[in-house]
Amino acid sequence: MKVTDHIKHSKGKTLFSFEIIPPQKGRNIQELYNNIDPLMEFNPPFIDVTTSREEYVYIDKGDGLLDRKITRMRPGTVGICASIQHKYNVDAIPHVLCGGFTKEETEYVLVDCHYLGIQNVMALRGDAMSHEKYFKACAGGHEYATELVAQIQNLNTGKYLHDVIESEHKSDFCIGVAGYPEKHMEAPSLQTDLRRLKEKVDAGADYVVTQMFFDNNKFFEFVKAAKAIGINVPIIPGIKPIAVKRHLQLLPQVFKIDLPEELIVEVEKCKDNKAVRQVGIEWAIKQSRELREAGVPVLHYYSMGKSDNIKAIASALF
Repeated sequence: MKVTDHIKHSKGKTLFSFEIIPPQKGRNIQELYNNIDPLMEFNPPFIDVTTSREEYVYIDKGDGLLDRKITRMRPGTVGICASIQHKYNVDAIPHVLCGGFTKEETEYVLVDCHYLGIQNVMALRGDAMSHEKYFKACAGGHEYATELVAQIQNLNTGKYLHDVIESEHKSDFCIGVAGYPEKHMEAPSLQTDLRRLKEKVDAGADYVVTQMFFDNNKFFEFVKAAKAIGINVPIIPGIKPIAVKRHLQLLPQVFKIDLPEELIVEVEKCKDNKAVRQVGIEWAIKQSRELREAGVPVLHYYSMGKSDNIKAIASALF
């Protein structure tokens, strides 16, 4: 079922969902199941599965020489989605990236998703490679998420690349995109970033999931501003509980977000990361309650492969 249909059928009730990351290459998928299992009691209608672009690794050849190879450390997103749908009978949403994929490779991924009965995809530009300062599209790939959304929407109308096929047996993907309550780090202003989001919606995006934020007022202001420029699709808040003290530096540095002073003070008081994890749980519960009271369609949690803190949050809410 499409995400938008799940939201319609909920009749105003706030749903629970979460995002997972694939295990590293060579690890057992059971590790993933072990972190999904505790969250199934909260009846998530869908689960997001991230994907990763290629990165360079350096292999020691001996004699002080290194061989540079390119690889994906966490492949298997589509296979994991198919497995989740089969094992748990919930919808799984693969993330599809511009970065590291040609348009042809993207089409193959989408065709696989269609064959597997996957009805939802999350269309993202993706990050720059670790050695690059700025994002660069690969040769033959999309530079912007808007272009990726347009390709998916074209497939929904039966139009494949190069106008090779016009098919009556069309895909019907529900397309999610990212939104940034504190603006994308590369956007010159929040208003500019909102215009880019409007372009993605106009290209065919059906719903928005936001980047993490820790101040609900920023989310509410973002939604109000989005509606003011004509963005009328569901906007789902993305929530990440702080788990370790170094998140105070890491999250603002990586995601260019602000942390409320009240949260910073509470984390700085903690003697160890166990205490920090509890502060993160309590803050996320407080955030989630206010968001639910405001009528958000879904509370979407970034689990980062660990479920104990997400379970504690969900237990207090669902």
